[in-house]
Amino acid sequence: MPIELPTELSLLVWSVILCLVQMVVAAIMLQTQVGLPALASNRENMPTAMGLAGRAGRAHRNMLENLPLFAILVLIVQVTGHSSPMTVLGAQLFFWARLVYAIIYLIGVPWLRTATWAVSIVGLILLVTELI
Repeated sequence: MPIELPTELSLLVWSVILCLVQMVVAAIMLQTQVGLPALASNRENMPTAMGLAGRAGRAHRNMLENLPLFAILVLIVQVTGHSSPMTVLGAQLFFWARLVYAIIYLIGVPWLRTATWAVSIVGLILLVTELI
């Protein structure tokens, strides 16, 4: 039976799931480019990932850079009891923008990708504003 979580924590869980999916997609795309033996190796002298594999890897790394910020803010909101409609909106903006960002990055649409990233940052800012 699933645990009923506050919206912000639920979106944190979904963000972790998204990050895991991105990791698997990046690994699969890289494997199709360099082969399984290269991925299973120590990855010394690994060729640079190109095309879809490169975009998948960069999108995943970007998620890894942003996810800790989101997690810290959501956890502080929960621990301090500062959950509000603004923090819920911030968490929703972050998650949905990150999902769209991942898709847009894979497709390869640069300016739209940047705009979507900016929306996720607005989500983080909304969380911060409720804490300061």
